[in-house]
Amino acid sequence: MPLIALTGGIASGKSTIAARLAEHGAVIVDADRIVRDVQAPGSPVLDELAAAFGDDVIAEDGSLNRVALGAKVFGDRTQLDRLNAIVHPAVRDESARRFAAAFAADADAVVVYDVPLLVEARADDPWDLIVVADAPADLRARRLVELRGLTEDEARARLASQVSDDDRRALADVVIDTSVSLDRTRAQTDALWERVRPR
Repeated sequence: MPLIALTGGIASGKSTIAARLAEHGAVIVDADRIVRDVQAPGSPVLDELAAAFGDDVIAEDGSLNRVALGAKVFGDRTQLDRLNAIVHPAVRDESARRFAAAFAADADAVVVYDVPLLVEARADDPWDLIVVADAPADLRARRLVELRGLTEDEARARLASQVSDDDRRALADVVIDTSVSLDRTRAQTDALWERVRPR
């Protein structure tokens, strides 16, 4: 019953790896989805965000106005820390609940936590394995421009706002090179599955 953390910088190919592991039968727990779930309309987290950052971070339909919140925290370390102090504990509790549910349903499950902010928030958790999706910053910037429609400057700003690739690699038990073809990325992921799959 391994619990695996899968991380990587923006546009590093993490989703490709997660999808391949899911095809093999891994249970994927998506940190980004949990963030959205714990910030759902009517949630305690959303109430805390409004109290901390102002009612304008709540949209007319009662959902989180991510653009308004982003404008308040982007580039401001103090405000970002304040945001993280509200969101991270809720995400930690909900992810632990989902891990436990997966193992309760199948004691031999391979549970993969797809988590962008591992280095920033969850590095010291008791993972059985840390897997890093890795591609050079120039390639990831190009992917952001070509696949997500960002400008070159926007792409560079996104990359610059994240921890360094060296910091991620320093935590890795397994590094999957995603700068190669899709087939080779999948082959590396298949090799990882052979290592962790239930016997």
